[in-house]
Amino acid sequence: MKKIVVETSARHVHLSEADLKILLGEGNELTVKKMLSQPGQYASNERIDLVGPKNTIKNVLILGPVRKATQVEISLTDARALGVNALIRESGDIAGTSGIKLVGPAGEVEITEGVIAAKRHVHLDTATANEMGLSDKQIVSVKVEGERGLTFGEVVVRVNDNFAPAVHLDTDEANAAALSGEVYGEIIA
Repeated sequence: MKKIVVETSARHVHLSEADLKILLGEGNELTVKKMLSQPGQYASNERIDLVGPKNTIKNVLILGPVRKATQVEISLTDARALGVNALIRESGDIAGTSGIKLVGPAGEVEITEGVIAAKRHVHLDTATANEMGLSDKQIVSVKVEGERGLTFGEVVVRVNDNFAPAVHLDTDEANAAALSGEVYGEIIA
């Protein structure tokens, strides 16, 4: 099977337009610091704090562009440190998840749901998915080589014409396999 880039997705927040206005102030927009591997997605210069019952994590990255609902993606280690429950979910599937307090330079927002530990996944454009014989929502494994090589199971395939091929793991998962730098994995269907 074809090798695919494996990326570490560190903690970050996706904001709704309404929450963005409260946290950053009316009239402020996200500004691009760095474009990400997924077309149209970017790391912004703006940061906010996550305030949980046990702890605060400061300067958390906001990814753009804005979304219809605010979502906080953290590792399970982050969830324990904050004192919140982060269900393992696909991005966008936030119904019934925990909430948290977000603090920005202009205000704060208490979301009632939206905290997740992102389910490990692989982004594929339609042509690449067809070439690899994979389909949207299919569950595969991804094998990474190295000193602490691992095979990650329960990786959901996400297919969309606007995606670029990449596997996304959270920091806990990447650290377990001692991943750093440019890493490639093999998809096992």
